[in-house]
Amino acid sequence: MSETTATALIVAAGRGARAGAGGPKQYRPLAGSAVIAHTLAAFLRHPRIDAVRVVIHRDDRDLYAEAIGALAGQDKLLAPVIGGAERQDSVRLGLESLHDPAPGRVLIHDAARPFVPADVIDRVIDGLDHADGAIAALPVFDTIKKADGADHPCIADTVPRDRLWRAQTPQGFAFAAIRKAHAAAAGRAMTDDAAVAEAAGLNVRLVAGSPDNMKITQAEDFGMAETLLGRRAVAYEYRSGHGYDVHQFEPGEAAILCGVAIPHDRKLKGHSDADAGMHALTDAILGAIGEGDIGDHFPPSDPQWKGAPSRIFLEKARDLVSARGGAIVNCDVTLICEAPRIGPHRAAMRGALAEILLVDLDRVSVKATTSEKLGFTGRDEGLAAIATATVRLPGEA
Repeated sequence: MSETTATALIVAAGRGARAGAGGPKQYRPLAGSAVIAHTLAAFLRHPRIDAVRVVIHRDDRDLYAEAIGALAGQDKLLAPVIGGAERQDSVRLGLESLHDPAPGRVLIHDAARPFVPADVIDRVIDGLDHADGAIAALPVFDTIKKADGADHPCIADTVPRDRLWRAQTPQGFAFAAIRKAHAAAAGRAMTDDAAVAEAAGLNVRLVAGSPDNMKITQAEDFGMAETLLGRRAVAYEYRSGHGYDVHQFEPGEAAILCGVAIPHDRKLKGHSDADAGMHALTDAILGAIGEGDIGDHFPPSDPQWKGAPSRIFLEKARDLVSARGGAIVNCDVTLICEAPRIGPHRAAMRGALAEILLVDLDRVSVKATTSEKLGFTGRDEGLAAIATATVRLPGEA
């Protein structure tokens, strides 16, 4: 039976000297976030990526911690490991760190490729059903000239291009095979992980990459990256959804709201943990993408969801947006109750939602109000939540 998921190994230990001044390129800002934050978000929100490990330079611990921001709390994101002197050493050390348990498959990706599309990740994973390895690549269309090696080179030959491809990352492999191959290749400089696999006799398949999957290498590439982001923004469409949920109180010690347990003399009654805030927000996101409601995906009649944490539901909605190549732009939750008091816990709630949704904190709002003693909330019989969410999906360019 084929595996459908993989672990991602992000290589971020390089110095990036060709990218000019400003520190290692992977930590430099791009549209308000570090380059590496864009890269990590692409893999963390992908539903077929089980875990992500980053290989960093020993001098970059503080840079890394600052760059990843709200992503640090993601369950999928493993603690970083220290790389080696060369990229090949860093990959080998990263592979050696993946154990207990070791993954079946691993995707190796350069931190300086922040725009990897979700469908490219899918194609690499699917390619592993048919080969020991699979890499994203693009066919070469330009005419290729071989130089004579002089200081002022002249053309020595024209290279046939009909079988030439430009390798990208991610490059995916059966984990045990690529780990063994890297161990055998230690001390022998090779240009990428596919070359390491080839040297070990592994068969590696080419799958379609993307022109958008550019690697930031030189200083001028940052300008191209900003242009690409601008072009993508023009090609997006924006949709909004609305969610509403209500739960009554029952005896207990804490009410769970937006992922935070608030001490109270009662709890919210429900099949799951009854987090009305997360339920309303989940429905808002599902509504924005036309995917029904929370009950369609997690029926309350199904015993497996009894007592389940509501973050499971919200993660599912997030992953459905990601699977369409989209992203969550912002969300707003309003809690309606007489008690418990929400104000002291708003910051923690916003942080919990931002961490699950893989968005910056300023894209999440949590508010509270009372119903002026009117209705069931006014009688303190229960609590209601209203949520709106805006998502960005690929549209017509």
